[in-house]
Amino acid sequence: MQQPEDCVSPATRREFFYTLGALSAFASTAALAQEGASEVAPTALTALGEITPSTIEVCERLAGIQFTPVEREQMAKTVGEQVASFQSRAKFGELPNALAPAQVFRVMLPGEAMRAPTKSAEDFFARKQCNAPASSADFDFATIEQLSAWIVNGKVTSRQLVERSLARLRAVNASHFCVITLVEAQALREADALDAETRVGKSRGPLHGIPYGLKDLFDTANITTTWGAEPWRDRVPTDDAAIVTRLRDAGAVLVAKTALGALAYGDIWFGGTCRNPWNPTQGSSGSSAGSASVVASGCVPFAIGTETLGSIVSPCTRCGTTGLRPTFGRVSRHGAMALCWSWDKVGPIARSVIDTGIVLEVLNAQDDRDPSSVAVAFTAPRMPNAKGFRVGYDKRWFEGSNAASKVSLDALTQGGAVLVEKEITPPCDPSVLVTGLMCEAAACFEQLTRSNADDTLAWQADEAWPNSFRQTWFVPAIEFVQAERIRRRFMEWMRIALADCDALVLPPFAGGLLVITNATGHPTLCMREGFDSANEPRSITLIGHPFDEASLLKIGSALEATLDVARMRPELLQM
Repeated sequence: MQQPEDCVSPATRREFFYTLGALSAFASTAALAQEGASEVAPTALTALGEITPSTIEVCERLAGIQFTPVEREQMAKTVGEQVASFQSRAKFGELPNALAPAQVFRVMLPGEAMRAPTKSAEDFFARKQCNAPASSADFDFATIEQLSAWIVNGKVTSRQLVERSLARLRAVNASHFCVITLVEAQALREADALDAETRVGKSRGPLHGIPYGLKDLFDTANITTTWGAEPWRDRVPTDDAAIVTRLRDAGAVLVAKTALGALAYGDIWFGGTCRNPWNPTQGSSGSSAGSASVVASGCVPFAIGTETLGSIVSPCTRCGTTGLRPTFGRVSRHGAMALCWSWDKVGPIARSVIDTGIVLEVLNAQDDRDPSSVAVAFTAPRMPNAKGFRVGYDKRWFEGSNAASKVSLDALTQGGAVLVEKEITPPCDPSVLVTGLMCEAAACFEQLTRSNADDTLAWQADEAWPNSFRQTWFVPAIEFVQAERIRRRFMEWMRIALADCDALVLPPFAGGLLVITNATGHPTLCMREGFDSANEPRSITLIGHPFDEASLLKIGSALEATLDVARMRPELLQM
């Protein structure tokens, strides 16, 4: 989970959580504060002694509330019942990461009607592609559309694409630390089988024979899935994640499990820091660090990422790639590491806007194994078309350090979109929404904290997961519930913000919208807008109505064509 500076800075985030407490978890608070305590067991609680009014007074400082001496006396007599309840729950033992809470988040508000995306004949026809590749170097930055056309026309084989991809991954990974596991033998076998199908006239669709990278938090049968974290570096699943099966059935060939910041935060994993191909002195941001890096470096035409709070948008901005964060619930997360059950989303990272839609069409499916999964049809548009679309913006988003992004406003107008200027002011500080995320994340990895295995993670900064998980034990249940109530208020506010337009356009971290839309589940498209310097890409984002990714892709691809910067490449090794 990448924490965007413009929304909630690490310092602000720390200050915010330092003010929270765990009045409802006195026993856990005391036990975890003990040096070397590994779990809250009945014997440990007994050793702590009686909870007194003074104990409660200390906890009040963390909880941000104050009781009277009489109230403390009464609470001290009855709080043992809560302690006993906590002990009873702990006897269940470690809960599996995939076990979601009974409460399931839904993006659509009660009574809200889903928009019916407009479709036209051009949505179903691929654009004309160029002639045969002159050399294998032409594979490196070609789009899925182009590669697919070459395969169909017999100009290239899946085996050639996979071999080139594996060779480039090995070379780039030596300095960029973007791959955790190369999938070589299996990839070559699958490529040969797909080529055999091609020779007899069979095609599984536009992903037939196309190599791809997969963020290493998706299960792959008999292939390590490490979550980028030391305690799981030797973990080998026995089954495939839902999207792995869907991609294989569509003919895509997995060539690499890509690096992610440990447990889906940042770009630091147990093998190093994943690098930005435009500027290798920088990390690639995260947590879909490797997925953005391998696409930007010409290793694969697309990769799969996930986002909870910026983990697709942030690395795509840093690496100059195109990322689509779909509506919450559209893509199954079965077989993926859970970080926050009501915020996690799965989406593609690619070289063009149209390509992200091609991948999403394959990923899109209802899955009973994911409690949040919904059934909503999706057809990927194939042609740019911004004409007549109403795109809202707040001029304040395009001032100061974001002034250069006014180029996107001009480009949208050139493409035929209607710009709608408005003031879009959130109902309150969006950082309050992060309370719910942190509570779910700390619950996902309760045993990591209890066992002190969090000390083995490479990243131990104040803002890193180990410290964040620990301090989240001190968030009162009341604060969690109130944050979720405010989340609904933001959902209602977003419907108003989008009511008179088809999409919003803004720099990625402007206006607190990255935090807000991750909490509300709205889809977001992140794409390269230009460059602030020769090795510093700049991005723009489009935010759409729930389950209306098609409109985002039509507008975004038209914007991409007008800006004409997607074809630029980083200075990398020549092969």
